[in-house]
Amino acid sequence: MSPQDDKDEKGAKPAREPKAAKAENPERAEKAAKAKAEKSERALEAEKAGRAAAAEKAAKAAKSEAAAAAKPKVRKETEAERKPARIKVSYVKEVVPRMMKERAYPNVMAVPRLKKVVVNMGVGEATQNIKLLDAAMDELGRITGQRPAMRRSRKSIAAFKLRAGMPIAATVTLRGDRMYEFVDRLFNVALPRVRDFRGVPTNAFDGRGNYTLGLKDQIIFPEVDYAKVDKLRGMNVTFVTSARTDEESQLLLKYLGMPFKSGQQEGR
Repeated sequence: MSPQDDKDEKGAKPAREPKAAKAENPERAEKAAKAKAEKSERALEAEKAGRAAAAEKAAKAAKSEAAAAAKPKVRKETEAERKPARIKVSYVKEVVPRMMKERAYPNVMAVPRLKKVVVNMGVGEATQNIKLLDAAMDELGRITGQRPAMRRSRKSIAAFKLRAGMPIAATVTLRGDRMYEFVDRLFNVALPRVRDFRGVPTNAFDGRGNYTLGLKDQIIFPEVDYAKVDKLRGMNVTFVTSARTDEESQLLLKYLGMPFKSGQQEGR
């Protein structure tokens, strides 16, 4: 035997025997099989529930489509197709040229215009019954076509059992087309329904071109159902204009259709 063979024989390590396979635990295998069965059962139930939900959703969609098909289609008017208020057209085509000719304004922008209309309805009885204010806000919303805002008292008055912060009034500020529509209905529908109406006074200007009109009750507006009115409530309608003087403001309102009393001196 050569020295090299002797060295290889001494340095060689014995081959490792394969490890014996671990004995399988019957309880663990049973639990794993049971968990797998439960998981597959839950997946099957979830799939069934998903199919049922999809079928219900499809049925609702079909029902809504059938209802939409049966309902007559009404196309909404666009801003371009919507007709402007009658008084607005009259102001642009008639009032502006007439006032520029009479008052010699330098340009169209200098002609007085109606900036906004503020409608206020006071409800002092709301300190005792808040439901009266809710009814007043509902009526004011019907009259103006806009949701009114609630107003609260600024100070306490013991004689009226009023504390600061209590809701006592409702107000609406109208601008744009809605303002002109309200003014049109007020001038041509509501005011002529006032009993023994002979015109509005000309002495209710504030010296800055603004005019305030007081109304005794709300039933002069056709939007209010007389059978559902629990109490007559007055309101103030303030016309805010860009006029610098009361004379210009009165002339503007007169040309717009405000029925002033005849025989009284115009302006202050």
